Amino acid sequence: MFGTVFISVSVMYLIMAWTLFQIELPKKTLFAIVAVSLVVRLSFVTEYPVGSEDAYRYLWDGKVQAHGINPYLYSALDEHVSFLHSPLLPAAMNHAGLKTIYFPLSEWIFYSCYQLSGEALWGFKIVLFLAEAGTIIGLFLLLSKLTVPVKFVLLYALCPLPITQFAIDAHLDAVGLFLLIFSLLCYFKEKKILSYVLLGLSISIKPVGLIVLPALLFHETGWRKRLYAAGIPLATACAQFLPYIFTSNPFETLTSFTKDWAFNGVVFETLYSYTNDNQRARFYCGVLLAIAVFLLNFKRKDLLNTIYFSILSLILFSPVVHPWYVCWAAVLLPMARRWSGIALVAGVSLTSFTIMTHRLTGAWEQYPIVLVIEYLPVILLLAFELRSYLKRDLIST
Repeated sequence: MFGTVFISVSVMYLIMAWTLFQIELPKKTLFAIVAVSLVVRLSFVTEYPVGSEDAYRYLWDGKVQAHGINPYLYSALDEHVSFLHSPLLPAAMNHAGLKTIYFPLSEWIFYSCYQLSGEALWGFKIVLFLAEAGTIIGLFLLLSKLTVPVKFVLLYALCPLPITQFAIDAHLDAVGLFLLIFSLLCYFKEKKILSYVLLGLSISIKPVGLIVLPALLFHETGWRKRLYAAGIPLATACAQFLPYIFTSNPFETLTSFTKDWAFNGVVFETLYSYTNDNQRARFYCGVLLAIAVFLLNFKRKDLLNTIYFSILSLILFSPVVHPWYVCWAAVLLPMARRWSGIALVAGVSLTSFTIMTHRLTGAWEQYPIVLVIEYLPVILLLAFELRSYLKRDLIST
């Protein structure tokens, strides 16, 4: 049922997006639609996740910290934390034998939410709802600052992807998107130090924000400004590890994840089918991503479009592309207004076939035909958009 609904509303999203480009919306109507989108999000606050068990890892990490234990020290199955086991945790978690992968800022959020609602998810979902509401407000402000019609906020507010991944499945990325949007807003308001700090905090939720750094470096002029643009976000993210780095290895599971795991990565899967070598395919993906980011930034064109194309490139060359990862592109659609991203946020719903197969049979199976249907329109649209974008000289925003 979840997969059917997710795919169906994603098709409806394509129709909505096309209609949005054709019509004008009175502000009262726009605000009413946004209000409805927030009510829909809030209506899921007491619902259990359907497509992912990640939220139970959040609860476990919060519980561990509430008992004064470093979350990076033990896996949930370690005998040192067995006294914390309950009927829900860690039984409902995925990969309970691995230590946590999340950065310190995320861990502090997990701790705060556990203090609020214990092993119930509603406390965490309230935080995610507030982050989503803040993101939509930030998009309104950013669109107004850029003199882009504010009706395009609906490309995010009505997008089924963040609703399913945040309101239902409770992924933490919602907080990272909120921080990213306000980082961009502060940047365009010339509050750059605050912008860089917020970007560092966004990176602390998920390192996707690292792909923004080259765009800022090329966009700024002078070594001092570039030092601030790169140094402040990185220092903000790295400083959080100081309480943990000398007593544990916070990067243990992250290292394993980046070396071995794969799902729904179109370029990686294509290269792997030819090389039959996991590490070589990953290396080629990394090289191709570096080339793409360099070419996108080389001519110092429009900053927001460069960031959008960079994040889309990251998604295309990544070995792992879970649906909630694509939300990092979805949140930029109100500013970028590009069909490559619109097609991607709709098409990623097709990964539901793998998720539902796993739920029914326990087998994790990826379908090549799904990759083709999901990514082929995106790649064709992206090629057309990049050809047009790189040919013309845009005025930097």
